[in-house]
Amino acid sequence: MSAIRSSAFSMASVTEGFYTQDDVREIVAYAAARFINVVPEIEMPGHAQAAIAAYPELGNTGNQISVREYWSISEHILNPEDRTVAFMQDVLAEVLELFPGKFIHIGGDEAVKNEWKASPRAQERIRELGLKDEHELQSWFIRQMDTWLTQRGRRLIGWDEILEGGLAPNATVMSWRGIEGGLAAARQGHDVVMAPTKATYFDYYQSVDRDAEPLAAAAFLPLDSVYAWDPVPAELEPRFVKHVLGAQGQLWTEYMKEPKQVEYMAFPRASALAEVVWTPKDRRDREDFSARLATHLRRLEMLDVNYRVIELDPHSLRQDYTPIRLTR
Repeated sequence: MSAIRSSAFSMASVTEGFYTQDDVREIVAYAAARFINVVPEIEMPGHAQAAIAAYPELGNTGNQISVREYWSISEHILNPEDRTVAFMQDVLAEVLELFPGKFIHIGGDEAVKNEWKASPRAQERIRELGLKDEHELQSWFIRQMDTWLTQRGRRLIGWDEILEGGLAPNATVMSWRGIEGGLAAARQGHDVVMAPTKATYFDYYQSVDRDAEPLAAAAFLPLDSVYAWDPVPAELEPRFVKHVLGAQGQLWTEYMKEPKQVEYMAFPRASALAEVVWTPKDRRDREDFSARLATHLRRLEMLDVNYRVIELDPHSLRQDYTPIRLTR
């Protein structure tokens, strides 16, 4: 477990507005004062509908599209032209000025390739580059960013889909669709961050009684499951364990309308994940954690953090039927 030395928390929301550069600098400085590195994520080649809406030449059809106003996976994808790669690298150049941390996240997930399959130009591009299919075309796209970031002393990190079509030489993989992507990357000598849905997605329901909870993503993730999880898979060979950098908790906020609801979904599950990540497995004790959590919850109460009230049974960490509490 000595390899588990870092943790992170990822949040996202579909909403209007923007951050100015001064806003970003303030956030980065605030985090740095608390020994936190902010890792920016600039999605490519999928999840890029807003960019294509603003610059139709980045797309594959040339048609004007709108900014997405509802939640789901967009079918639009950046085209694989050199000028589009250069555009995204220009975006990253601005990102590097604002975020001094080592890792730069490029997304790479849920890149629907139907437009590439239908585009004569994308198919021609596959042939020009000597590639086999659309998966290798995405890999080529990611490799351009990997090389560019490496030349500037940064490290590319992306979701486990970047494994498809071949992994970029210096890439770090964030494994969210289970642990398989993390296992594959580590065995190839790449660093990984474990972020599987089954243990780290805090937008999931906290009770089997969904009517007693705010609207959330469809699955169920109780506190007990978070605490019982081990970021280093048992099947990972010892010589590859060093590549597991840590774990990340996800809190996607599509269903969360205000900050108090975000707090409700995060705590105390984030407290359990923190202990899982920072405490060696042989020192983790459910009963001891439960006793200490009771004190920590009182601390959160004093800080006006809207944690989810739970029944502190040290043997089960139950939280199935405790009433919702969104406001004080």
